[in-house]
Amino acid sequence: MISSDIVIFGILAAILGLLFFLRQRGGVWDRVFTFVPIILLCYLLPSLLVSFGVIDTSESNLWGVAKDYFLPAALVLLTLSIDMKGIIGLGPKALIMFFTATIGIVLGAPLALWIVASIDPSILGEGENAAWRGFATLAGSWIGGGANQTAMLEVYGYNPERYAAMVAVDIVVANIWMVFLLYGAGMSDKIDRWLGADSSAIDRLRDKMADYSAQVERTPSSNDLIMLMGFTFAAVGLSHLFGGLLASFFEGVFGTSDAVLASGFFWVVVISTTIGLAASFTRARSLEGIGASKFGTVFIFLLVAVIGTKMDIFQLGDAPLFMAVGLIWMTFHSVLMLVVAKIIKAPFFFVAVGSKANVGGAASAPVVAGAFHPALAPVGVLLAVLGYAVGTYGAILAATMMRAVSGG
Repeated sequence: MISSDIVIFGILAAILGLLFFLRQRGGVWDRVFTFVPIILLCYLLPSLLVSFGVIDTSESNLWGVAKDYFLPAALVLLTLSIDMKGIIGLGPKALIMFFTATIGIVLGAPLALWIVASIDPSILGEGENAAWRGFATLAGSWIGGGANQTAMLEVYGYNPERYAAMVAVDIVVANIWMVFLLYGAGMSDKIDRWLGADSSAIDRLRDKMADYSAQVERTPSSNDLIMLMGFTFAAVGLSHLFGGLLASFFEGVFGTSDAVLASGFFWVVVISTTIGLAASFTRARSLEGIGASKFGTVFIFLLVAVIGTKMDIFQLGDAPLFMAVGLIWMTFHSVLMLVVAKIIKAPFFFVAVGSKANVGGAASAPVVAGAFHPALAPVGVLLAVLGYAVGTYGAILAATMMRAVSGG
């Protein structure tokens, strides 16, 4: 079993390099990657290495590096050439699907718990072991993110010794859903036809941003690339600097580090996105000509590979009743998303990104959006920030309903 971060990162890089080498060769591989999207393989292959014990990431800091360095760098680089007018032109369906995702998590929680408890009432528990307290933390994660999840753990006082089972449900179920979304991204045209959706606004935005990249593209010099990386990682550094200061300030205001606004990660996402957005209105936007979004895409794929190491498919056997609740819960969420999308004829892009902006947050939403096209990744970022804002309120509502279902 390999546990060295340096070696594991080398393996992940080799997997990415091999997959893109095969895609470049074409031929039979074109058909393979048409059936199984390359971004899905970049995610699944590392997860299989973890599941079968080839690599051990239990004490790895790779996720910390990916979250603190790759993610904010990607957010800056992918938002540099953003077309805000085009994003606004996507219309209200993006927000409708985002809030449908939130409602699906809120309503799916008590329904799933009620179904499993009807079969085996022992799942309900008592006191600090009450299942509804634990699933309240899961609701916080699936609507907002890690900060919201921690806040719910503090608010409802779930037994910390049993919290690991909830984390396992969170990781496994959310990542299984991500597999379906990434696969769906590769056949979004067929799904859109089934939904009766008009994706022309998304196509226009994608083409406009891609055309801008082509218009300003030039052969970069080493001087250009150093300026680009200098700007990018200066922005990453600033996002961490001011993110830490703002988190400390709000921790003092709220008297706890568990509030969303007291989360340094929340502010890193917001600040790095804001820097990229602000730069898109200046001459810095011309950095797209030397490959800003291409480098952003590289960071996104590195992020995908590292996220893949967080999933162990064999954890499905742990706490089977909790896993059953999580799977029913996510099934309700996904069915509701597709039903509403069918009714309002929303493109699958809005289904996937609206869902992951809730369930995955800023780490996953741009990945899923970028699976449709790298130029669309900023849409996922903007919706993910909205998820942080509503996460705590949605989780409290879900917890209240689960408590009522539990009779406690």
